[in-house]
Amino acid sequence: MARIEDRRPVGLGSGSLPVGNVGAGGAAARPLPVAATQGTAAAAPVAPPAATATVMGIPETELTPRVRDAIMRLMGEVDQLRNELNRTRHRLAELERLADRDTLTPLYNRRAFVRELSRAMAHVERYGRPSALIYFDLNGLKEINDKHGHAAGDAALIQVGQILLDNTREVDVLARLGGDEYGVILSETDAQQAREKADMLAEAIHRRPLHWEGKVLPLDAAYGVYPLKAGEDPGTALAAADQMMYNHKLARRAARA
Repeated sequence: MARIEDRRPVGLGSGSLPVGNVGAGGAAARPLPVAATQGTAAAAPVAPPAATATVMGIPETELTPRVRDAIMRLMGEVDQLRNELNRTRHRLAELERLADRDTLTPLYNRRAFVRELSRAMAHVERYGRPSALIYFDLNGLKEINDKHGHAAGDAALIQVGQILLDNTREVDVLARLGGDEYGVILSETDAQQAREKADMLAEAIHRRPLHWEGKVLPLDAAYGVYPLKAGEDPGTALAAADQMMYNHKLARRAARA
């Protein structure tokens, strides 16, 4: 009896489908529709839920009228406190500015000048860049006060302060140290440059006399120049510049004699 050969494809078990999707009777089966292979149709995209209005993070739907009123009052108080804080900051800044200003001239006062002198000396120590201090003394102020009144003397002090402002840089620091004395800090300036600047400022003061009640009152100033040194005390620098100013005044008096 003839043996029936096994026609199954190599590597397929008895339960495997024939290669090529061969159906009954040997005919190739047609591919199934895409929808059939993927199951049910894809669902349409779902829109995100509408945003819910909130008050301080609490949904409005959860707020009772009483809670809403309390929150609104709290928010108003917070705004009021914020405005008061801003006004206080502005007032403090203005008070600090006034505390630094001379009561008469448009310059710093001595307290602020000493603070800025300390900063300038720290800058010299840290970076090794030169800076210098000029100490001015207005000559003849007592005579102006005695002959023309203190109002004339005040006008002279104000005018000298303005002359110093008009002839220096914004980075320079100027102050009325008290009475008829002024201080100038010249940053990034060596000793020779500072002496030249001091001479120019003294000349600017001399060239602009005070016009007071129809009279022309001459103004004159002596000065001392002191290069700032690293590690030195501001008081020591001021005293040295003051002494140099006094020596300059004596030398001028001797030259005129």
